Amino acid sequence: MNYIELKQHLLTAQHVVITTHKSPDGDAIGSALGMYAFTQLLGLEKVSVIVPDPDPHFLHKMPHHDVIQFFSEQSEEATTCIANADCIFLLDFNTTSRTGNDMGAVIDSNTTAIKILIDHHQQPDTFDYMLSEVSASSTAELVYVFCKELAPEVDINLEMAECLYTGLVTDTGSFKFSATGARTHRIAADFKDLGLDTASIHQSIYDTNSFNRLKLMGYALSEKLEQIEGVPATFISLSQEELQKFHYTKGDTEGLVNYGLSISGVEVTAFLREAEDRSVKISFRSKRDFDVNLFARAYFNGGGHKNAAGGRVEMSLTDAIEQFKTALSKEWNS
Repeated sequence: MNYIELKQHLLTAQHVVITTHKSPDGDAIGSALGMYAFTQLLGLEKVSVIVPDPDPHFLHKMPHHDVIQFFSEQSEEATTCIANADCIFLLDFNTTSRTGNDMGAVIDSNTTAIKILIDHHQQPDTFDYMLSEVSASSTAELVYVFCKELAPEVDINLEMAECLYTGLVTDTGSFKFSATGARTHRIAADFKDLGLDTASIHQSIYDTNSFNRLKLMGYALSEKLEQIEGVPATFISLSQEELQKFHYTKGDTEGLVNYGLSISGVEVTAFLREAEDRSVKISFRSKRDFDVNLFARAYFNGGGHKNAAGGRVEMSLTDAIEQFKTALSKEWNS
């Protein structure tokens, strides 16, 4: 990437847009707001953060969260912003379809804007400028690297550090996943040196459960966790009726998929959640060599990382469960 050239583009841009993927998680929002904080340090005046749809409540305390426009709620205004942008940051996704069909079409139709991809997912599309590193722990890590390369003279402040640290923590499972490298820890150490209160961030993310969320988690683990015969795998499924029984709100099932993988001997797990439109959203996790990115791409219109991926299918929850069982047995035993 030509950072000198890109820096000139940014400093002369009339309007910069920062966006991320649909159903945004901590890395998506942390990266987007961390980049927004950086643009303010650069002195950029007109910067919009546009996210396809709302994020979980536990991310709302992040600095600058109030600047976010949600495309699902402000589509006309957001469309105008994207259409008028000179530069568009594409964070934490590898293809514009991950922003949703409507928003993705708007981004694709703006052929005059310079598009900058910063991401760690496999098989990215091609854009004007790209920082794509599959081995990185998170997009937040790459945003940090990008900012240091683009403007080493700019000192990162606490607001930017809080946003990026949120991305690091959530996408590394609190620094336990295999993609967590030495650079990841060095970045976290830099944030600590700034005086970042990391304990309060962990508390905001993990210790702000509602009573209903804990009841839902307990129900899912005690009643819906299943093993698959002949394969070291588990899964959890929740229907709309089950979700509504516990007054489900966005983010309530965050991290639920990881419990199935914590069982000794289990190497693959999935969480299947029936959406309001009766499609089924699926999260996959694996250990060692089973590639859930390829698995999700082959059977569930999805993708992601080797050991963490997602997908979505337009079928009943019952059919999605059967498809998962059949496909997994086929792939595992092939």
